[in-house]
Amino acid sequence: MFMESKDSPKRILVVDDAEPTLEVIQRNLVSKGYQVFTATGVEEALRILDKVRVDLVITDYKMPWLSGLDLVRHIRENLRESEVIMITGYASIPGAVEAIKSGAVDYLSKPFTDEELFKTVEKAFSRLELRLASSCHPEKTGIESFGLIGTSKAMHDIRHIIKKTAMTSATVLISGESGTGKELLARAIHYSSTRASASFVPVNCGGIPESLLESELFGHVKGAFTGAYETRAGFFQTADGGTIFLDEISETSLSMQVNLLRVLQDKEVCMVGDTRSRKVDVRIIAATNRDLLGLIKKELFREDLYFRLSVITINIPPLRDRGNDALLLAQYYSEKFAKEFDKPVPRFSEKALDVIKGYSWPGNVRELENVIQRLIVMSESEVIDVPELPEPMRFSAMRNIGQNKSLADVETDYIRLILASVNGNKTRAAEILGIDRKTLREKLREI
Repeated sequence: MFMESKDSPKRILVVDDAEPTLEVIQRNLVSKGYQVFTATGVEEALRILDKVRVDLVITDYKMPWLSGLDLVRHIRENLRESEVIMITGYASIPGAVEAIKSGAVDYLSKPFTDEELFKTVEKAFSRLELRLASSCHPEKTGIESFGLIGTSKAMHDIRHIIKKTAMTSATVLISGESGTGKELLARAIHYSSTRASASFVPVNCGGIPESLLESELFGHVKGAFTGAYETRAGFFQTADGGTIFLDEISETSLSMQVNLLRVLQDKEVCMVGDTRSRKVDVRIIAATNRDLLGLIKKELFREDLYFRLSVITINIPPLRDRGNDALLLAQYYSEKFAKEFDKPVPRFSEKALDVIKGYSWPGNVRELENVIQRLIVMSESEVIDVPELPEPMRFSAMRNIGQNKSLADVETDYIRLILASVNGNKTRAAEILGIDRKTLREKLREI
C-alpha cells in the first residue's frame, strides 16, 4: 500500500471507457492540485484500489462488462474512507436515484462544465470529511487524552500546554465561554502533575454567598460567628498538597480578592476567628468567562491579583471555532448516552451533520451534550435527521444557508431544508414557501 504524508494531495481515481474524457478530467483536476489516477474499466480500477488509498472515485455509469454501479457498490462495501461521484451521458432521474442509492454522493450528467466538476468534487470532499469525523471514535483514535475530545489545532495546542503546565506548580488562569470545559481542563492539569495523588477541590466562587465564601475557603474556628459550633477546615486546607480550582473568580468581591492575594503571596491561610496563619501547599487554578482586563479598568478586579493568577494563561476556544470537533463530540455523547439508556447508537443524516457542524453552539460543549442526550432519549428512529434537532438549530441552519453560494444553490438548499423540516410533506412545504404544489414539483425536478 502506498504510504502518504499528512500533507499529501487528495487522491482521485477517474474511471471511464472513453480515453478523451479521462484525459480532460485528469488535466482539469491536476490543475487544481489533486493527484489523479485513471482507469478505462472497473477491473483496472479495482487493481488500482487494491494498491492505492483513494479519497474520491469518479466513475462513468455505463461501461462494458462491469458497470459504474458495480464499482460504487464495491467501494461502499469495502472502502468506507472513499467517496464516489457518478458521471454519465445517460441522464435520467431513475439513473440518478439508483446511483445515489448504491452509494454515490453525487451525480454529474455529460456534458458538464469545468466549474460543475470542481464544485461537485469539492462538495464530495466536504461530505467525506463530515462522514469520517462523525464516525470517528475518540478512544480508538487516541484523541481523548485528558478527557478533552477534539482533533482541531486548538485542542492539540491545549493538550500540549497541559503537558508543559503539569510539570510546574505555577498558578494558571483559564478563560473561555461558559460550557467550554474549563473545569475539565483544570482537572487534566492536576491529574497529569505530581499532585495527582492529592485532592482536586473545585470551588464555584459565584455559587457561594459572599458572607460565607471566606469561611468556606479558609475555614473557621469554633465560636468565630453565630452557628460556628465546631472548628472546620476550609477548601484550601482540604486541597493541601493538591490543587484548588477557583471557578468564576471574577465574581469575588474586592475584599475577598485581597485575601486571595495574601494566600498567593505568603502561601498561608488564616481561618475565620483565628489569630495565626497556617502554611498550605496548594496549587491555584482559576477560571473565568469574563474579560478580567475590562473588569480591572472598571475597578471591579484587582490588577495585582490578576498578574499573580495569570502566570500561565490558557484560553479555551468556543466550540464554533473548533472545526469538526462538534461532530466528534456528537458521536462520543451518542455512544455514551445510548449505552446509559440501553438504546442503539443512532446515525446522523448528512443534513443533520451539516447543521451540527454549522450551528454556533452558544452553550458550547455543555449545550451539545444536553442536545445529544435529549435526542437519544426522545428519538425512535435509527437515523436522526434535521426535523428532530432542536428548533434553534433548525432556524440557525436556515439563517446561514446563503453564505458563499449562488442564488440557485440557495434556493435548492432552502427547499430541501423546508421539506426536511416538515418530514417531506409537499403540501405543507409549498405553503411555507408561498408557492403552489405544481411549482414545487417543477422545482424538485430541477434539483
